Amino acid sequence: MNVHLRRPIEAELCRTLSERVMDERIVGEDVRRLADVRKGDRGEVLAVSAETMTGVPAAEREELERRLLEIGFVEGARIEVLHEGFIGRDPIAVRLDDMRVALRRREAQGVLVRLEK
Repeated sequence: MNVHLRRPIEAELCRTLSERVMDERIVGEDVRRLADVRKGDRGEVLAVSAETMTGVPAAEREELERRLLEIGFVEGARIEVLHEGFIGRDPIAVRLDDMRVALRRREAQGVLVRLEK
């Protein structure tokens, strides 16, 4: 599965998300899946990948990855978690650059973000 990035696709950028996470430029305490962040957290999108989506049927993963990219969850996009639902903290509302987007946490598992300190 490919990791979709804003920059042109190059050999290095075609590596899987799990390989990129092991890269020293990405690994750190401040890197999390969007599904794991809390209200008020801010950061930037590192990657979107269907590989990290648990709880989503395999047949739907590629479609969901495509939709997230179309919405604007691309590398470098700024995010802030604005709201969490009352039951199970689901859904979440996210400011994505200059838009507001609501999505389920299971959908947000496919978005890797680096949080601001």
